[in-house]
This record gives sequence, C-alpha cells and structure tokens, in this order.
Amino acid sequence: MTIDQILTLLVLVGVVGVMIWDRLRADVVALAGAAILLMTGVVRPVDVQGAFASPAIIALASLFVIAYALELSGLLDRAIELGVGLCRRLGAKGVWLLLSMIGGLSCFLNSTPIVVLGAPVIRDIARTLGQSPKRYLMPLSYITVLTGCCTLIGTSTNLLVDDMASIAGQARFGIFEITPVGLPIALVGGLYLYFVSGRLLRAHEGDERDREPGPLEPIHIGNAQVGDATLFAQKRPFQPLKAAMAFAIFAGAIALAAFGVAPIAATALSGAVLLILLRVISADEAYGGLRPEILILIAGMVVIGIAMESSGLAGEASEFLISSVHGLSPLVALIVLYFATMVLTELLSNATVAVLVTPVAVALADSLGVSPRPFLVGVMMAASAAFATPFGYQTNVIVYQMAGYRYMDFVRVGLPLNLLTATVAILAIQAFFPF
Repeated sequence: MTIDQILTLLVLVGVVGVMIWDRLRADVVALAGAAILLMTGVVRPVDVQGAFASPAIIALASLFVIAYALELSGLLDRAIELGVGLCRRLGAKGVWLLLSMIGGLSCFLNSTPIVVLGAPVIRDIARTLGQSPKRYLMPLSYITVLTGCCTLIGTSTNLLVDDMASIAGQARFGIFEITPVGLPIALVGGLYLYFVSGRLLRAHEGDERDREPGPLEPIHIGNAQVGDATLFAQKRPFQPLKAAMAFAIFAGAIALAAFGVAPIAATALSGAVLLILLRVISADEAYGGLRPEILILIAGMVVIGIAMESSGLAGEASEFLISSVHGLSPLVALIVLYFATMVLTELLSNATVAVLVTPVAVALADSLGVSPRPFLVGVMMAASAAFATPFGYQTNVIVYQMAGYRYMDFVRVGLPLNLLTATVAILAIQAFFPF
C-alpha cells in the first residue's frame, strides 16, 4: 500500500470508529477527517472546494430553503389540519390515510421536518381515538423513509450516491429514474406496516412506557443528526399568497428537472433565490432553514470518498469484494452488495455508507462486465433501509424519543421490513435495470 492509501485508511477507520463510539457529532467527525486528509496532502484544496460545491450539496441546501418557505407560509400546517379533520371522521383508517399523505410529501421534501411536524399530530389523534401513539409513530418514520426512496431528491442518500457515481465517471440519474424500484418498495412496505406492525407492537403494549414528550430540542442520538428540530415545530399562520408562490416555485423546480431542462441542483437553487427575490422568505430566514449539520456531514464524507478514489484505496476494496464473489453471477453479487450496504447503514450514517460503497459498486460492476446502474440503485435503496435500529435514520430518533419505544421494538418491526424491502428491491432492480 502507498503512503496515501495508508493515511486514507487510517482516517477512514478513525472516522468510522469515532462515529460508532458516538461521543462526537458525526458532522464534526467527518469534517475533522477531511481536514486531516487536506493537511497531509492526500487531497488537494481544489478537491475540498469541489466537495463543498458538489451538485448534491447545492441541491440539498436549496431544497431545505424551499421546504422552509413552505413551512413558514403555513401550507404544511394547513395540510395537516385538513388531515386531522379527515382522521376524526374516518377513525383509525383516517390515520393511515394521513400517514400516506405525509409519505407523499416525503417523496420531494426532506423527511425530518415532515416528521417533526406530523409526529405530534399523529400522537394526539391516536390518543383522541383511544389508541396508543406507538402504533402509528414508528410507521410514520418508516413511511417517510420508504417514500423518500421513490425519487432522486427524496433523500440526501440518493443525491450523494448520484454525486459519487458521477465522480467515478457514471452518467447522472434522472429525478424519477429510480421510481420503478422505489415505488414497489414503498407500497409493499406500507402494506406490511398497515397489516403487521400494529400486531407486533400490540403484543408488547403491556410494557407500555408512554410518556408526555418534552419539547423537541436539538438532539444527537447515535449518528442520526436531527439538528434544530424546534425550527420546524412552531405552528405558522396560513398565508395563502406566499403558500401559493412557494408551492408553484417548488413544483416548477421539480418539473424542470424532471423534463431535463436543467439539473435539480440548478432548478432548486434558482427556485430558492426566486423565493428570496419575491420576498416569500427573507435571506435571514433562508439561512435559518438550512441544515448545516447534514450538509457538512455529506461534504466531509465526499472528501473522504475522493481520497479513497484518488489514492486507489477504493480500488483495493473493490478487488477484495470482487475476489469474494469471483465466479458468481451478477445477481448474487448484487445481493451481497445490497445486504452489506444494509448492515452498514444500521451502524453508520447514510452519508458514510453511500461514500464508502458507491465506488465499490462501480468497480464491482466493471469487473463483472455489466452495467453499474443496478448496483448503484441497490446502494441507494439499501443505504436508506435503516429500519432495525432507532438510530439508523434521523426520523427514527424523533419518534423513539417522542413515544418512548424500546430498542427491541425497532428490531421486532424493522428487521422483517428490512428483509421484505430487500427482496422487493432486488426483484424490481432486475426488472427495470438489467445487467
């Protein structure tokens, strides 16, 4: 191994180890790793600059601003109020309909503010109906994760995999290119939650630990960075004109990207700037709506990913994986990669896993002489499939804190969901992304 490879490996092991140790924020750890690589000359300043200005960072930051504009206009609060009225008429079925509507938002907006807004509403509705909020809050988190897999912008993981694949020389994904895979996963996962999750949780309601939740404060449990949750928890007055303008700009940004007029990074940035120019949201409010802890975490991990690629460490890891699946079919290799990614996602942040696995996925496909597309889609889906622990995804942390779940509640409901969604994902990838 070269000096650069050894240094990159040491930084990578250190970053992952500190994240597992869980005494420092994940974004700070990733940034420290990037700084060490910069100081030792493994990466150049231009590489660091490129990481912080990557299309994934620009798109995410801009979408955060647009989402916050929608929130400030009162549009999301108004939509939830309408859902509450529906639940009061339809009872428990109305709650599941509301969960589906919230999941629909998560196809295009970051799931964390959606869950922060929706969780107290779902909790109060459940109590009004005389049911335990535990039956609905975990499905709320899982549904937003599942629907986030339906589009390229539904989760930061998808954007980051797309970004890392582009660095490796692959064509960028379209905004709805992964929908044929993500939609079946969301539908099957949603049906599982509707028919099965209630029974699994009801069997353990004798050990109820419901408690009045405290205020949603900035929290950091495990590697799930929730950030300033209070930013999204305030009730906003409905402002019809601002709401209409914010929604029109949001829909326009999505439509322009979907029809290939411009990349999502360009359309989202233009939309965010237009919101400020039209005074739908002030510049100070726009800065307040950013999620810097997520952006910094992703940028820091992109720098580490660049170091892995440029030093040849990614190639060494790829060769190891390739030798382990030598002689096996591309389908078996995809299954191995998918489950390895899924296990890593339960232990590390989604951004970390995306950076680690994406270059390996490309190299693995090249070694097998097949298209990298199925492997990249597999990484996107598996890196979001964090259902078996309360700390694998930030929305899990929110409901874990609010409802007083036990750790094993997530294992009991989430582990079968992991296996079910993995099966559906592999079948759908085969159908829509041939080798």
